[in-house]
Amino acid sequence: MTKLSVNINKIATVRNARGGNLPDVVKAAINCEKFGAQGITVHPRPDERHIRYSDVRQLKPVLTTEFNIEGNPISSFIDLVMEIRPAQVTLVPDAEDVLTSNAGWDTKRNLNYLKKICKQFNDAGIRTSIFIDPVIEMIQYAAETGCNRVELYTEAYATGYSAGREKAIEPYVKAAEEATRLGLGLNAGHDLNLENLRYLRQMIPNLLEVSIGHALISDALYLGLENTIAAYLEQLSDF
Repeated sequence: MTKLSVNINKIATVRNARGGNLPDVVKAAINCEKFGAQGITVHPRPDERHIRYSDVRQLKPVLTTEFNIEGNPISSFIDLVMEIRPAQVTLVPDAEDVLTSNAGWDTKRNLNYLKKICKQFNDAGIRTSIFIDPVIEMIQYAAETGCNRVELYTEAYATGYSAGREKAIEPYVKAAEEATRLGLGLNAGHDLNLENLRYLRQMIPNLLEVSIGHALISDALYLGLENTIAAYLEQLSDF
């Protein structure tokens, strides 16, 4: 079964809108685990507009499932990851001023840089994953970085799903096949929801993990967090 890692950034966004500690990010993460999530994802950005570095430090000792920290490996991010030692770090090439992640790595152009970062984290016992577009060449160069996994950036799939899911999924299937051929594990994330998640899982049976935040937290406003996590797990279950 593909694991569900819940990205709790949006919970922190609501908290930060008013200050204080409501909603409580740590309590929410613990509840996500209690309701069946197999991992917690955070994406701390330099401006701390949602998850703060202090949140990451508070989460580490209380989480019992996989902790995934994602972000652009600037020096402060690297220091945080080396301090926390999560199960997984996902490298994302987002600029400091972007609203949300909007592109995968150019692994060819950044090969030497990514090699250095992956080695540092791998040597510390942290699994490395590279956020990447479903492009065969980028997958091939990702394999040369020494990373353990790639996370397929699924915005294009989600955007094209309603117009034709077969066409939308095609480059992801090819990318997944190439990643598997090269010995890379497969994760996926961005704009996945209750409408498009099951088909992705069906077409990419070797998918190890999905990271979902915005849609899941939005659904929880209507369904409640426990029911929402159950619904997402159902989409990921064996058919």
